Amino acid sequence: MDVISLVNNTTKIVKYLAIFLVFVGLLVADAQGNKTGLTNLQTAMSNLCTDAISLLTVTIILMIVLAAVVYAGGQVMGAETRARATVWATAMLTGAIIGAILYVIVPWLIHTITTGSTSFPNVNSPCDFDITK
Repeated sequence: MDVISLVNNTTKIVKYLAIFLVFVGLLVADAQGNKTGLTNLQTAMSNLCTDAISLLTVTIILMIVLAAVVYAGGQVMGAETRARATVWATAMLTGAIIGAILYVIVPWLIHTITTGSTSFPNVNSPCDFDITK
């Protein structure tokens, strides 16, 4: 009897069961008929959107500043270090550009997933959306 495969199979079953129970817990209404599961899901997605936007903001600014520092530092070094610094700075700048694209796409994507609507009605606060509408 292979104990390792038995443990791996049991772990897979328990993992999928736990995921299923989390989703059931989110979607089940309470005894009074309120949609607390959907409200909790809405709040969780709104918090995820807010956290992603705040993290991306700091990351984009930090990557641009670090790219400038690395590029400037590489210019006073030798030829090989200058070439490496240029590559690193370019990679950081590319990462900042990808982060800026994600900054725009993430709120729209979460809004589309939670509401099913591709329109983006609330421009002032992109992470403040309501599932029930």
